[in-house]
Amino acid sequence: MSDAPEVKPPEESSSAGGIVVLSVGLVVIWMLLWGQFTWLSLITGVILSLAVSIVFYLPAVDMSIRVNPWYTVIFFARLLYDIAHASIDIAWLVLKPRYVPSNAIVAIPLRTRSDLIMTWTAESISIVPGSIVLDVDREDSVLYVHVINVRTDAAVAAFEDEVIRTEKRIALALGTKADVTRVRAGSAASVTIDRGGDAT
Repeated sequence: MSDAPEVKPPEESSSAGGIVVLSVGLVVIWMLLWGQFTWLSLITGVILSLAVSIVFYLPAVDMSIRVNPWYTVIFFARLLYDIAHASIDIAWLVLKPRYVPSNAIVAIPLRTRSDLIMTWTAESISIVPGSIVLDVDREDSVLYVHVINVRTDAAVAAFEDEVIRTEKRIALALGTKADVTRVRAGSAASVTIDRGGDAT
């Protein structure tokens, strides 16, 4: 039996840059949860982020330092447009007389296998009114999304295509070269798991 220390495989090792990015993200989330940007929340956030990184096992995340300014602007501009447009649609549904709810839960396989891209895509979908991510299959990179006001298969397909386009915009803005290659390869198929109401 060898007394040599166990070495993590290369795919499970986190780079120093990845750890720094992860720690900064945890601190920002901590401060957002408290709703205040003070020295106290900053210091406690740093302490907790270090504790989480040391005590708990966190799978290695491929952190990309690639940022495309043009595609980043496009992503945020489109996200703001989607939020505004969806807010108007939801307001109309609330005021619309005799509205009959028709919802769907859709499984959408993403084209990338990046935890970072998957997280950004899930967050982008969830902050747009009318849709929210219910569950994530990290192993197969599948998002399970609840979406309202869909009555036909065509409407479900249109929503799926928009999620895929959102993933593509994020990958082009912040993803690795491998992510960009995957999203440009073509759309992924999606499966409707459950649907509320009657689809025609």
